Amino acid sequence: MRPSSPGRYPPRPPHPLTGSRSSPAPTRADPAPTAPRSPTACTSSSWTTPPSPPTKARSAAWPPPARSPGRRSTPTPQRPSPTAPTSTSSAARRWPGCPACSRSYTYDYAFNGFAANLTAKQAAKLAAEDGVAALEKNQLLTLDTVSTADFLGLAGQGGAWERQFRGDAHAGEGVVIGMVDSGYSPDNPLFAPLPEPRPDAKLIKRKWKGSCDSGTSSKITCNNKVIGAHYYRQGVKAIPEEYDSPRDYGGHGTHTASTAAGDHGVPASINGGSVGEATGMAPAARLAVYKVCWSIDYAGGNSCASVDTVAAINQAVADGVDVINYSISGSTTSAVNSVESAFFNAARAGVFVSASAGNDGDKGASTVAHNAPWEMTVAASTHDRGYRTTLTLGDGRTFTGVGVGAAVPSAPLVNSSAVGKAGADPSEVELCFSGTLDPVKTAGRIVVCKRGTNDRVDKSRAVQQAGGAGLVLWNPSANSLNADFHYVPTVHVDHLAGPQIAAYAASSGATASLSASEVYKAPAPQMAGFSSYGPALAGNGDLLKPDITAPGVDVIAGVAPVSSEGNQFGVMSGTSMSSPHIAGIAALLISKNPKWSPAEVKSALMTTAYQSDNQGAPIKDAAGSNATPLNFGAGHVDPPKAFDPGLVYDSGWKDWQKYICAIGQQLPADTKAKSCDKVKKTDPSDLNYPSIAIGALAGSQTVYREVTNVAADKSTYDVRVSAPAGFTAKVSPSTLTLKPGASKEFKVTLTRTTAPLGSYAFGSLTLTDGRHVVRSPIAVKAVAIAAPAAVNVAQAKASGKVTLEAQAGYAGTMNAKVRGLKAADVTTYALKNANGGGFTSSRPAASDQVAAQTVTVPAGTKALRLATFASDYPADTDVDLYLYKQSATGALTLTATSANDGSDEAIQVSDPSAGDWVLFAHLYSAPSTGGAAKVAVNSWVLGDGSAIGTTLSPATAKVKIGGTASFTLAWSGLATGKRYLGTVSYDDGSALLGSTTVQVATG
Repeated sequence: MRPSSPGRYPPRPPHPLTGSRSSPAPTRADPAPTAPRSPTACTSSSWTTPPSPPTKARSAAWPPPARSPGRRSTPTPQRPSPTAPTSTSSAARRWPGCPACSRSYTYDYAFNGFAANLTAKQAAKLAAEDGVAALEKNQLLTLDTVSTADFLGLAGQGGAWERQFRGDAHAGEGVVIGMVDSGYSPDNPLFAPLPEPRPDAKLIKRKWKGSCDSGTSSKITCNNKVIGAHYYRQGVKAIPEEYDSPRDYGGHGTHTASTAAGDHGVPASINGGSVGEATGMAPAARLAVYKVCWSIDYAGGNSCASVDTVAAINQAVADGVDVINYSISGSTTSAVNSVESAFFNAARAGVFVSASAGNDGDKGASTVAHNAPWEMTVAASTHDRGYRTTLTLGDGRTFTGVGVGAAVPSAPLVNSSAVGKAGADPSEVELCFSGTLDPVKTAGRIVVCKRGTNDRVDKSRAVQQAGGAGLVLWNPSANSLNADFHYVPTVHVDHLAGPQIAAYAASSGATASLSASEVYKAPAPQMAGFSSYGPALAGNGDLLKPDITAPGVDVIAGVAPVSSEGNQFGVMSGTSMSSPHIAGIAALLISKNPKWSPAEVKSALMTTAYQSDNQGAPIKDAAGSNATPLNFGAGHVDPPKAFDPGLVYDSGWKDWQKYICAIGQQLPADTKAKSCDKVKKTDPSDLNYPSIAIGALAGSQTVYREVTNVAADKSTYDVRVSAPAGFTAKVSPSTLTLKPGASKEFKVTLTRTTAPLGSYAFGSLTLTDGRHVVRSPIAVKAVAIAAPAAVNVAQAKASGKVTLEAQAGYAGTMNAKVRGLKAADVTTYALKNANGGGFTSSRPAASDQVAAQTVTVPAGTKALRLATFASDYPADTDVDLYLYKQSATGALTLTATSANDGSDEAIQVSDPSAGDWVLFAHLYSAPSTGGAAKVAVNSWVLGDGSAIGTTLSPATAKVKIGGTASFTLAWSGLATGKRYLGTVSYDDGSALLGSTTVQVATG
């Protein structure tokens, strides 16, 4: 796993967390487009195992008592006393069925199970033991950050701190925020002790059960601001310089913690220059730090192991935190892995969870991570503090961009590609890697560099090293513009201006000058180009994610001096930075409303959010187009309004379980969730959520919601729907009268009229009583047919069948046709020396860790699929697939990539063009087998016909709008131990409407 931040400052490039792009004091590096993950650092295989039933009795306080309706039963939910290991050292415990299995952690609270280092043979034996519900391999994740308090309406006269808490000194009292990240810098002034005596001392003493682990090297000491700290390193091999303590080395955790709850009004400076006063969102709240992310190389790489993360969440819940911030990457497809399941139990215990949406927005739609309904998923956008610099070309043209720095008088303007060192990699020269520019050619010149791969600030360092006078940094595609603190005066321009400037720089005698930067009030918010967006893959678009957006671009907060050239403050960008804004604001709401459930806090934040910028225009995306709820969810957070939402949409663990089963996933046994076959069936769009999403609406659909009055007075609300374009909407009842604390249901029916098929349309649902405006976004995609995208049949017999159901968005005839079932062609490659790298997608080549396979596709082929399966390898093996189309001249064009954690990879191309396709299978890592593995590539080329023994009936069905047709796919004569693939396509006699991929694995 990686932190969620895309940017940082010398001497280290970006964190692989969920959010930091940096600058001379951290502005995190941009993620390398050819490296899907940071290198795996584990040297042994770690596993998370939830035994069922639990082997240890729980205290009477666990599971959390049922609440009505999903609210906190007390201001401070009771949790069991902590007994789980709280640091990197833990006593080795044994599992009876595996005496040699040494446990790293035992999880008791947010997750029931244990982690252990196992060989592949031990893992297989353990999985077969009675009482073992599931076995999950350790994953490496990554981190996804002056004060934004004014922009958010918290500070100043009339701000939320003053109106709700009588000032910043009390804002967030009585609340503990748990930061699961890379630790913190205890010497940073944002973590200085709060004034004594503390008004909330008794409340904190009553709820807080945690402790402070000072560590074994570079020890830390807690105070009344940071009241607890622990560190976990069973799943990551860190660099020797890392601290064996909660102390932060990379700076990401310091940034996120100080953003959420740093002290108020701390003077901040970067490289000796004042940048104003810094403050956290909840300056009077307490912090508890759980270090799980570690620096793994000297290029800014960080990794966060899932076994450590689960242990930290487990401990945080036991300690008594009210809020958890998680600025670390996550799955886009699973809502029930060990980390998400731990958060399920945390939310069930009354803990609000804020998680970063991810930094893969520049890769396109459906990149949003953390898609479970029990956590708040946060996108990133800009704030209104802007820095601009003007570039004037010698021909008189001017371009205004973002920059911090002094003026540069007229100087020669050159492209970096023209001033590279002899023998330097041309691609690295174009991107201005440190040490690649020739001082003789660069001295005194302004250099034009393209964004990408290396840290943005590394580019200015390269120019400075070669004696350059200034830098023009340009985006090759729509993305954020960042005010980094560079080594030389710099202007950062967009994808429209960049090519024009580069073209001029290539002309003879080109010159340019840079103005001194100026601070101004920028139009804001605007969505960051890196911010991941929906529709969510987990849930197939039936739950709108992300939930909300908050400031995540050029955020100034605390950093770690050791990795920031001695600075205590720095700039970072990423969803890692937006998430702690929401965590801190949630702490404020909990401080004011301690009985609100996590779902009620989320609802208050979402239904009061806004969708326009400070100029009154719709919020824009990075390309300047109007953003949509797929980008920002409900909109931009508006803290002052969230304190009085009027109504809330509440939900609890039973509701979340129904939703998870409805999307075809299963919560693990440790969550106390029922098997889905025992859970009442529901439509996932009916989860009582503060947004409405339907990922595939065929004709018409009715969704149901319930609101609860959290205001002090009885009120009557009018319920209104602004229907998405091309739809009609009907709401019933149209008015609701609620006493304080009362709840009432209503329903909304959406019917397609003229909406284009296959495209999303957006609207809103608003309830108002004249004082409160309770708004929910609506996102719906009209389809001609709603059918399952894929059906997998495991352990099938030689003969069998499966039923497929398809809902129609039209009236008439629905035809169905099967292709296949066809057995896979399997080619095995002996690969070795896997080291977490070794493949560059822009320059694909076979090697000892990369296999190249050519597949010749005949004309008329309907589907090409290539896949690897995790069950073929030890669980810690990681394989990635890259598919290229080969031209007549032999040139390769990248068409598709599958680079998930692990070895379950698949690429499928519908109606592929005839000719040669080349697949590169990269053995990314294989630690338990010494970096070697036999990689088996399964391939299918499906033509237009069905295989002998495969039938589909009926072939035709009459349908009406909203009606369902059922088709039965049957097979016979399949060989044992094979993987078969087929597709079922649906049409109306004139056009293809959709298809279902069917995969049958025989036992």
